[in-house]
Amino acid sequence: MKNLFKGVMMLGIFAFFACEGPPGPPGIPGQDGIVIVGEVFEIGNVNFTSANNFQSDYYEFTVPIEPGDKLLAYILWDVVDDTDVWRALPQTNFEFPQFGIFMYNYDFTRFDFSFFMDGNFDLSALPSEFTRNQVFRVVVFPADLANARMDFSDFDKVMEYMGKTERDIVQLQPRQ
Repeated sequence: MKNLFKGVMMLGIFAFFACEGPPGPPGIPGQDGIVIVGEVFEIGNVNFTSANNFQSDYYEFTVPIEPGDKLLAYILWDVVDDTDVWRALPQTNFEFPQFGIFMYNYDFTRFDFSFFMDGNFDLSALPSEFTRNQVFRVVVFPADLANARMDFSDFDKVMEYMGKTERDIVQLQPRQ
């Protein structure tokens, strides 16, 4: 009797979940969803001097970035066989043991960002190839796309993940 009762109950459960009624009326129109768009900017010809305290100008976003979005910055470190080598910031350099350690870094708000150099020695002692005509790329990475397993240090992988190409990169000028 118990088995018959269990069998009827199981059949009733399956029948209950298999039922489907007619579709209901359509809902009222709502607001459009958010657009998940990342942007990539390139800033060239950045010079770090003692006159500007080894800090770049500030660069403004065309539209403030969303709270929670990531801002990733990269410096053009080298060009090998016509291929750009980008390194993620902050980038620490130990190349000059006679001087000390220096680094390239950046700061940002939702509205703007800048680059700066820092070190434990007088940065004006560096060769000009490290302080003049530097090229940076900044990626506004939407929080909605963030994946903990993503390697954000690889600029090319970030671009690929976002579906961006070199044509999508916006050239920025310092704010006046």
